[in-house]
Amino acid sequence: MTISKNPVGVGWNMNLLESRDQGARFLLVVASFVVVIAGIRAAASLMIPFMISLFIALVSFPMLNWLQSKKIPTPLAVLTTLLSVLFVLLLILFLVAGSINGFIAQVPKYNAQLELKSKAALDWLQEKGVTVPEQFTAQLIDPGRALTLASRTLTAVTTVLSNLLLVFLTIAFLLMEAAGFPQKFRAAFGQKESSGRFNRIKSEVQRYLGIKTLVSLATGGVVAAGMAIVGVDFPLLWGLLAFLANYIPTLGSIIAAVPPILLAIVQLGTGHAIAVALIFLATNLVFGTFLEPSLLGRRLGISTLVVFISLVFWGWVWGPIGMLLSVPLTIVLKIMLENTEDFRWLAVLLSASPSPENAIEGPKTG
Repeated sequence: MTISKNPVGVGWNMNLLESRDQGARFLLVVASFVVVIAGIRAAASLMIPFMISLFIALVSFPMLNWLQSKKIPTPLAVLTTLLSVLFVLLLILFLVAGSINGFIAQVPKYNAQLELKSKAALDWLQEKGVTVPEQFTAQLIDPGRALTLASRTLTAVTTVLSNLLLVFLTIAFLLMEAAGFPQKFRAAFGQKESSGRFNRIKSEVQRYLGIKTLVSLATGGVVAAGMAIVGVDFPLLWGLLAFLANYIPTLGSIIAAVPPILLAIVQLGTGHAIAVALIFLATNLVFGTFLEPSLLGRRLGISTLVVFISLVFWGWVWGPIGMLLSVPLTIVLKIMLENTEDFRWLAVLLSASPSPENAIEGPKTG
C-alpha cells in the first residue's frame, strides 16, 4: 500500500502559516509601539525636562570639546561649560520672563480686538457680495488661536527653564558622562570601524546643532530688532519665538511670523503688519534660504512632509515643547541612521532630496 504525498498542498499550508506569523508579528509591533507612545505621553512631566536637558547638552558639546582640545582638565572643562550654560539660561529668563507674563495678561484683550477686526472684514466681504458660511467662520476663522498657542509655547518653555535645578543637574551628568564616553566606547568594542563611526556621528550632530543654533540666534536677534523698530509690543518675545521656531525648517518661520503679524494688526494697523511680514520674509530668505543651506549642505535637510508629521505627532505627545524638539531630534536620528548599513535606506526616505553621498547603490548588472 502506498501513501500519496502532496508537496504542493504542504507548501501552500506552510506559506499560509508564515503569512499568519508575519501578520501576528506586525500586530505585536504595532501594539508595542502604541504602549510605548502612551507611556511616553503619560510621563511627559518627567520626559520633557530630560529632553530639554539633552538638547541643551548636545548644543554645549562643541564648547566642551574645544576646552578639552586646549588641554584643559576634563573636570574644569565640564565646570566651565556648565557655568556658561547656567549664565545663558538665567539671562534668557531675566530678559523674557517679564515680557511673557505681560503678553499672557494681554492675550484676552488682543483676541477680543482680533475678533472685532475679523468680523468687520467679513461684513465688508458680504457688502461686496461675497457670502461666507457662518459655520466656516465659526470653526475655521479664529485668529486668536495663534496668539493663544504662542503664549502656551512660551509659557511651557519658561516653566521648564524655571525648574533650573533639575535641568542643570541633568545637563551636568550628561556632560560628565559625555566627556569620558569615547574611552568607554573604545574599551567596550575595541574596533576602529565602530569608533570611527561614533566619531562621525558625534561630529555631524555637533556641527548641525552648532550651526543651527548660531543661525537661530542671528534670526532671533534680527527679528527682535525689526519688531522694536516697527513698534510691535514685546519685541524680545518675538525674537525668542523666532529663535526657537528656526529649529523647525520651512514651517518654523511661518509659525513664528503669524503671532507678531496679528499683534501688529491689532496694535498698529495693516500697514505695519505688512512691514512685519516683510521683515520675516527677508530674514527667512537671507538665513533660511541662502546662508543656512550653504553652511549645512543639503544632506542634513529632511522632507517637508516629515517635518509636518513630526510636528503633529510630537505636538500631540508633548504639546508645544514636543513641537519645538521634534525636528532637531528627527535630524539627529537621521544622522545616526545614515551612519549604519542596515538603516541607511530609512535616512534616505527622510531626506528632502537625497544626495549622491547617502544614496544606496543597487545591485550591479552585466
